[in-house]
Amino acid sequence: MDPSPSHKPGFLERLSLMLLREPEDREQLLHLLHSAYEKNLMDADVLTIIEGALASSETRVTDVMVPRAQMDVIHVDKPLAEILPQVIEAAHSRFPVVDGDRDNVLGILLAKDLLRVQTDPDFEVRGWLRPAVFIPESKRLNVLLREFRVSRNHMAIVVNEYGGVAGLVTIEDVLEQIVGDIEDEYDFDEAHDNIRLDSTGRYRVKARTEIDDFNAAFETTFSDDEFDTVGGLILRHLGRVPKRNEIVNIDGVTFQVLRADSRRLYTLLVDLPKPAPDASQPA
Repeated sequence: MDPSPSHKPGFLERLSLMLLREPEDREQLLHLLHSAYEKNLMDADVLTIIEGALASSETRVTDVMVPRAQMDVIHVDKPLAEILPQVIEAAHSRFPVVDGDRDNVLGILLAKDLLRVQTDPDFEVRGWLRPAVFIPESKRLNVLLREFRVSRNHMAIVVNEYGGVAGLVTIEDVLEQIVGDIEDEYDFDEAHDNIRLDSTGRYRVKARTEIDDFNAAFETTFSDDEFDTVGGLILRHLGRVPKRNEIVNIDGVTFQVLRADSRRLYTLLVDLPKPAPDASQPA
């Protein structure tokens, strides 16, 4: 029996038809996925992961890397007594080892290797280096993730077109673009530590810090009428999610984005305005 001319296909029929003829472009595919989410055929986490995986093929390494200036590096000539405190404070598992400036990366030192040599008086960093992997800024994240899996490397040094070091990227940086933020026991993003003084004299602040708490800590007067958190303040000011290392100035307070992905803002570096000099005091 032929279907009635007034028959309208349901969602499952439309989904079947779409899959049978294949989506013609990415926008059509995303529309299909969002429709599936709205019909409770998949949950929000699944949708986020699929969107992140699709976006990884269009995201370049330079968009997620740790910039050269923020890299925690170890100088090859440092004695073990100076290396150990640096490793403990940074709490990373891998460190680029340089000779002179940061463009001369000799290799990668694994923090776990230091457990075997912490009492060795003859320790030399050069003898414990793993090969460093160098990649261009233009490499796409989906390609890099595949290379990480095949080579079993977890870190790569990013170089610019002139061969200079532009930054570094880890497998965690790549995965966070797909599945969202990955926290461990060493991350600053722990629930009990919203504001922390940085070694440079600036403050690391989690984006989920409430406005009231931020105002109390820094004696600012930001309103919480339209948003509850510092992240909400920045999102409202920009009208979008900022990129990593982007700098935002609001009422004299400078926020630098330390950690963010395409969907969320995580960690900020805060600079407070310096007080004006007292004109009554002699120069």
